[in-house]
Amino acid sequence: MDQSPSIGEIIRHQRELSKVSMRQFADMAGISNPYLSQIERGLREPSERVLDSIAESLQTSVDALYEQAGMVVEDESETSSVAAAIEADSALTQRQRRALLDVYHAFVAVGPAPRRRKRRAS
Repeated sequence: MDQSPSIGEIIRHQRELSKVSMRQFADMAGISNPYLSQIERGLREPSERVLDSIAESLQTSVDALYEQAGMVVEDESETSSVAAAIEADSALTQRQRRALLDVYHAFVAVGPAPRRRKRRAS
């Protein structure tokens, strides 16, 4: 069974890859250190405002964070086909796929309307 990481685990992983301490990152995102700790440990779900700030601090999009956590956009007609094409392209390395998906999701995130997200079926 494929268990996707939680949004908090994704945030912690991205923060650690950026080599930023929890305290520094909390300051960057404009939230308290204890609140960030609770988010990363999965004890609290961040609000959309906080998640936007976290994504901006990570230089990614909220949609990219949700995608990494196994959550998909409900209105995904064209979005899923583009993401699926990127994922399926064997000419790309996994790192290249992730970079392309991050860029694509960043562009989609500034689209006209917010979209609701749901957990992807395993």
